[in-house]
Amino acid sequence: MGTPDQTSGESVADRDAANQAHNAALHAARLAGVAVREVSGIAELRAVSDLFTAVWGRTPEGVPAPSELLRSLQHSGGCVTAAVDHSGRLVGAAALTVAAPAGTTYSLIAAVAPGLGNRGVGYAVKQHQRWWALDRGYHTMAWTFDPLVARNARFNLVKLGAEAGSYERAFYGRVSDEINGSDETDRLVASWRLCARRTVAASAGPPAEPERPPEPVAPLAIGPDGQPILYQGETGRWCRVPHDIVALRRSEPDIATDWRLAIREILVRAFTEGFTATYVTRSGWYRLTRAGDR
Repeated sequence: MGTPDQTSGESVADRDAANQAHNAALHAARLAGVAVREVSGIAELRAVSDLFTAVWGRTPEGVPAPSELLRSLQHSGGCVTAAVDHSGRLVGAAALTVAAPAGTTYSLIAAVAPGLGNRGVGYAVKQHQRWWALDRGYHTMAWTFDPLVARNARFNLVKLGAEAGSYERAFYGRVSDEINGSDETDRLVASWRLCARRTVAASAGPPAEPERPPEPVAPLAIGPDGQPILYQGETGRWCRVPHDIVALRRSEPDIATDWRLAIREILVRAFTEGFTATYVTRSGWYRLTRAGDR
């Protein structure tokens, strides 16, 4: 805990953390060529809803986040964030709400306009969310993500510095959309400690990571593709997910289900044994470590 400010009760550490997050968010936005801000007005909320729909698609229940729901989220103390490029075009958005326990926020949905995945827009939006939360006294953010989408997992655990130590089976049940296919929607729960050393370091740029498990040890399991899927080494346990699960769900849905079940078994067991997912390599290997091994 930091030293209390005698006039406001706010700690110096909290204020410093919020200032650091604000500077990191501004820097990320500059690099991405966007301005990131809270959304105001129903017209902008409808544009955000349309962006979410363009990215996530529709389900039989409708769009992912109707503008009316986003408006209610704002009204209840949550935040809807938009990233706009220099031409005024909406290129990214996210929504979060206050959650339990105290000091926690929950990121409900985030998206970047199709074709802009490599510009840093999503990173800028998340850094803005981090600043928004710290500026209001929240120190943790949680959300769920598909454990099989390696690129997204790497973004969460490496670029942002979050961790994942909880697995939710069929979190949304069985969903039919452009990303999930028609399979059950297993999810990892990301925990982003907004003042943690790894989070602060990630706000200045992700650390270098190995491309695959460094120890030439015998695999503990073989994946649906006939290749090693699980190793145990000196730096932790290593688990591999497919290169492009979204494409696999479209072309070979039965094989995609085999992957989901294999990864579910590995991660649930690892989390039960006290492991946490802390990194993902570019080649799709999760590193699972215990607290004492980090």
